[in-house]
Amino acid sequence: MADLALLEYLEGFLTEERKAKFRDILSRRTRHFTVAVEDIFQMHNTSAVIRSCDVFGIQDIHIIEKRFRKKLDKNIAMGAQKWVDVYTYQSARECMDSLRAEGYAIIATTPHDDDCYVEDFDVSRKSALFFGTERDGLSQEILSEADGYLKIPMQGFTESLNISVSAAIILHSLSSRLRRSDIQWGLSEEEKTEKYIDWSKKSIRSIDYVLKRYYQEA
Repeated sequence: MADLALLEYLEGFLTEERKAKFRDILSRRTRHFTVAVEDIFQMHNTSAVIRSCDVFGIQDIHIIEKRFRKKLDKNIAMGAQKWVDVYTYQSARECMDSLRAEGYAIIATTPHDDDCYVEDFDVSRKSALFFGTERDGLSQEILSEADGYLKIPMQGFTESLNISVSAAIILHSLSSRLRRSDIQWGLSEEEKTEKYIDWSKKSIRSIDYVLKRYYQEA
């Protein structure tokens, strides 16, 4: 359970503008959709996807790092990793099992015989959207076990888009439709409070000293 006394204490270090910003953004955050990326060779693409998650209100991203273990490009993410929860996995199996346990359908973003155009996708379905490598796409393991397939309609000669572009287009389309629906897509009050505390900690200078003083006085 979130520590409300700690939240009240931390709010004393935030401006009214900052507190209002947190509340506003949290009111538009969702875990109804989440994103997973698999073995992205160019990490600036992963960082750009994280940034898109933040922009479109997706709270969590899941990164499978089986082959390419690199640090996030903080310049590309532009601090978005502070506001989006990033989870890492060593295998596709670990990631899929974890997301299924949370009630997510595994949706592979790739052309497929049973695919669905993004504008026709059922947004009521709690879904994890998987994006693959620039050259090879998603692994056969994910493709074989996916619960559905999603793609962007193409009108020209080019048959694919950069992963960060694809993610931005899909997240914009699905999140916009989700917010126009009557689906209960927002975070719970408990989740909002937990994230408010987390974001407050990340916004306060000398937070270790601030927390030490709080627990000494508690």
